[in-house]
This record gives sequence, C-alpha cells and structure tokens, in this order.
Amino acid sequence: MKKKLLLIISYIIIFFNSNVSSEENNNFLKIGLLAPLSGEYRELGESLLYSLQLALNEINDKKVLVIPRDTGSNNPEKLIQAINEIKSEGANIVIGPIDNEDFENVNKFTDTIFISLSNINPKFEKNILSIGISFESQMTALITFLKKKNKNKTVILLPKNKYTSLIENKLKNLQLNNYKIFKYSPDPKILTGEIEILTNYNQRKKNLELRKKTFADKDDEQSQIELSKLEKKYTLGEVSFDSVIIIDFGNSLKSVLTSLAFTDVNEDKVLFTTLNQWFDESIFYEKTIKSLYYPSVDYKEFQKFRKDYYKTFNIYPTEISILAYDAIGLIYYLWKKNGNIKSINDFSFKGKIRGKIGTFSFDKVKIIQDLDIYRVKENSFTKFWIFFSTF
Repeated sequence: MKKKLLLIISYIIIFFNSNVSSEENNNFLKIGLLAPLSGEYRELGESLLYSLQLALNEINDKKVLVIPRDTGSNNPEKLIQAINEIKSEGANIVIGPIDNEDFENVNKFTDTIFISLSNINPKFEKNILSIGISFESQMTALITFLKKKNKNKTVILLPKNKYTSLIENKLKNLQLNNYKIFKYSPDPKILTGEIEILTNYNQRKKNLELRKKTFADKDDEQSQIELSKLEKKYTLGEVSFDSVIIIDFGNSLKSVLTSLAFTDVNEDKVLFTTLNQWFDESIFYEKTIKSLYYPSVDYKEFQKFRKDYYKTFNIYPTEISILAYDAIGLIYYLWKKNGNIKSINDFSFKGKIRGKIGTFSFDKVKIIQDLDIYRVKENSFTKFWIFFSTF
C-alpha cells in the first residue's frame, strides 16, 4: 500500500511540475502548495496534496496549475526554500502554511499571498488569510443558537493550558454578555473536584439528605410517596447556569462531560454544547450525556468528500484536507471573477461563497463561516439548527 501511495504522490508532483514547466503563458493560474511531504507530519502533507488533485479534477480547467513543495516538519529553512522555489515558478498565491507559528517567516514575502489552513486568526494578517474553522465563527453560531433556545445564564468551561490566555482574549474581543468563564485543570483527578465547586454539588447533596430526613420519621402515605421520590435523586436544588460551552475536545472533553454527569447536572434544564468537533464518532461511546450540541462544517459535504477521496486514493483524508480543497475553489472563483489576483485585499468582497465546509464570506477584511449546529444523540450526528448570519 505504501509503495502504491508513493507512486501516486510522485505522479501528482511530476504532473504538476511538468505542466508548470511547459507553460509560460501568463493567463494561467499558478498556485503554490506548502505541505510537509517529509518528516513527522508527512501523512498530513500527502493528504493535502491528494485533496488538491480532487479539486483540480472537479474544476477541470487546464489553465489552473499547482506547484507543490515540501516544507518538512517544523523546518523554517525548508519552508523559506519552498516559498522561493514556488515564486521562481511564477506563482504569487500559495496554499499554506498550516501552522500559524510559521507566519513570522511567511510575512517576509510581502509580494506573495498565503491562504493558510490555520484557524487562529480570522482577520487578514498582512499577506495571510486563514480559512480554518475559527473560534470566532464557532462561538458566533453557538451564541446565536443559545439565544434562540432562550438560554441566558451560560458558563464557558475553559481548560488551563498554553492556549488559555489566547482564548480569554478572543472571548473578551467578542464582547459577550451574561457569560461566566470557569477555568479547570486538564488533570481528571483535579477536574471532578473543580466541577463539584462549579455545580455546588456538596451543598445540593446536603439539601437532599436534609429533605429526606423531614419525611423519614413520618408514616403517612403522602410523606412516604415524597420520600420514595427523593430516594431516586442524587442531589436537590438547581445549578446556577442553564447552558455550558465546553472549549475542549477528545478525552479531555469526555472527562468534563463525565464530571458534569457525576455532579447531577440536569440535562432537561441545562444545554450542553462544545467546539472543535469534526464528527468524531468516539463521542458515541460517551454515554453520560444524552445530547451534545456543537457548530460544524456541513456533514453531508464532509461525508461526500471523504467518500470521493477514498474512492480515488483508497485511504481516508485528514480532516484539515477539506480546507485545502475549498482553498483552491476560493482562489479559482476569485481568479475567474476578476481575471487576476493582485493582493490579499482582492479577497475582501461582498457576498457569500459556498464550499465543501459550508458557506463563508468576507467582511471588513475578516473571514466569517456560517456553521450549522449539530446534535450528537443515539449514535448519530443530526443537523439540529441552521445558522442564518446577518451578513
């Protein structure tokens, strides 16, 4: 299988490069690709390369040429060399880099436009436009959803890690109202105790025991009925919030959900939401919470992309590769619309564009994604609410 994939990669690179070297016509759209085709993240780079091949097949325009170059993994020197090679081939627009930590080096190439797959900053940054699913777009969709559900006492659960300050600043810039931020430890042993404090768990347990005592020594039928009801409860009393936004993913997210269930947070009254989900089916095995809501890309298009990708290459794509697919579509759309692309400001146009990930638009040099709300329930992903932006 590996030999077959290497042959496919070699063919694609040779095909791209042979087209570039044989065409000197300025009417051609030349797009560079910065991808880690060697090193630790090689599989990611290969996936990006394949996704661009799929996009080119669908565009079916021989005037669109892609120039892929290997950036290695965390290799600034190789990155700069790759950019110079792409520029020497006549391309002034590049898909990549995938990591925002490379932006400092990329900013030096002021005459080149970079369409990054990072989701750190949705704003135009000098010569860089990031099209990753941004925190801002996800939060906008969630906040609108919670308002529609009449939730006005929301707790934002934020893990303590190297991204905490960044997320806090982003939340501050969103200028949210009626939201409380609660930071927790990623250590599961500490986490449960912190969630107990958030939910006032110990006091609610005491409330239940005290209430049960008031009926325990009574023999009348009504008292026994009340006592029977109380015996089925774990706590008594409500928490101080009606919804939570958990800014986490993977096992850490599951630990938070488990802690909330352990502290007897009532799902009938509290709405559970999260971010950063790509239809991860492992969440199906987390049975402590009945329903979990999150904003995401279009599920049907995501599945179709995966199916077409697998049919062509006999492997499944990385999640981020669908962004590369949309990136080339965005560049091609603008090129056909304007005849050329001179600067990053050309991307600041009115209207919306429909891509594989969903609908996105540009407003005041900032990219905005319209993300729908999906619900995880009974081992399935269901589109629960369609986001209508005001842009």
